[in-house]
Amino acid sequence: MAVIAVVGGGITGLALAHRLRSRGKDAVVLEAGAHLGGVIQTRQRDGFSTETGPNSFLDREPATRELAASLGIEERIRMADPSAKSRSLYTRGQLRPVPASPPAFLKSDLLPLGTRLRVLAELFTGRAPPGQDESLGDFGRRHVGARATSVLLDAMQTGTYAGDVEALSAEAAFPTLKQLEREHRSLLLGAVRTQGRQRAPAPAGTKLKGAMCTFEGGLGTLVEALARALGPAARTGAAVEGLARSQNGWRLSVRERGQQAELEASQVVLTSPAHVSAELLAPLDPSLAGHLKGIPYAPIAVVHLGFAPGKTPPPDGFGFLVPGQEQRQLLGVIHVSTVFPFRAEGGRVLYTCLMGGARRPDLVGLNEEALAALAQQELREMAGVTASPDFTEAVRWPRGIPQYTVGHLERLSAIDSALARLPGLHLAGNAYKGVGLNDCIRNAAALAETLASR
Repeated sequence: MAVIAVVGGGITGLALAHRLRSRGKDAVVLEAGAHLGGVIQTRQRDGFSTETGPNSFLDREPATRELAASLGIEERIRMADPSAKSRSLYTRGQLRPVPASPPAFLKSDLLPLGTRLRVLAELFTGRAPPGQDESLGDFGRRHVGARATSVLLDAMQTGTYAGDVEALSAEAAFPTLKQLEREHRSLLLGAVRTQGRQRAPAPAGTKLKGAMCTFEGGLGTLVEALARALGPAARTGAAVEGLARSQNGWRLSVRERGQQAELEASQVVLTSPAHVSAELLAPLDPSLAGHLKGIPYAPIAVVHLGFAPGKTPPPDGFGFLVPGQEQRQLLGVIHVSTVFPFRAEGGRVLYTCLMGGARRPDLVGLNEEALAALAQQELREMAGVTASPDFTEAVRWPRGIPQYTVGHLERLSAIDSALARLPGLHLAGNAYKGVGLNDCIRNAAALAETLASR
């Protein structure tokens, strides 16, 4: 049977290989690092359960539920505590709740009155010229004005991309917003018209809740289940150092445990980060490699602060985001022990603080002690957390989140054209068509079906 080689053992590569093997295809995962899962890793220490990367997923993607069911872990999905529904923004020097409805928005102090009235005037906004790839900042100013863009839209993108509202492409980064504009002209009008529209029915057997979720044991439970299912087909410490066309498809040069070997594959899927894939592809197609190198990444530091039982009051709600105009060091904070109480034993309190991003990439160069001290200072000044943490942990990702900047869709088109000249070679992962966990799993499932049908 012809082998399909999947390069990269992050969630995309693992989900792709699992789906292929369930369809009777011989797929192997080659991961250069020592562990599978990429940025997803759950750690257990001192009564706390921490995540090195994503914290949760929104339970609205059928492919994610299907994957969990196929692995026998669907019943281990845990929804966020109902008390964690409320969210806040740190704006104009203090935490302010995000209103849950249009009437509540009009009465809230999240934005000044004049800015709220400008948001209402969005009902009369016109559509952008067709074919124009505008920044999220330009898109926002057309629709809701400069002030609301610098607060609401900047906070929204920070929670997903930790990027720059002036650099991100509205179409590539938030396609749902552009779709609302195309179909309804006004975002508010579109939201009203679609509010009562029923979602498409989920496939039989799924139990989508639409809530923020994780797994019992953390997101690492999903990685561990995939690793068990794949068994020896998922190989760590297997670095692909070369890629060449062969008579039957592709030949991969692999260094594994100090030994050099070659692997023949009918199809190759590169799910590694864009810059890593670029290095492999440079000898084959320098232009393609150049397009991949052109995808920027925002560095991220994930800083966990844990407190002993009774040392500090448990915080309310999911957490808060910080717009860039506030000039703070934090991008946002997740109240982990409120959202998922089982991740902090015995009444402990756990905060996850996000730092760096396109706004302050220099912060990711700080050591763990400095990051923890800075996060503690910011929490004290912004949220009134005066106690000293009993537990600290920091994880730094110099290339954390891919940035879908203006021109991203044009870049993807050029990449697709280049791949058409290299039959049997494919690219997948969060650098292209969605940065979230659900995006990666959905795109992996779709690609697996395409490859399995050949």
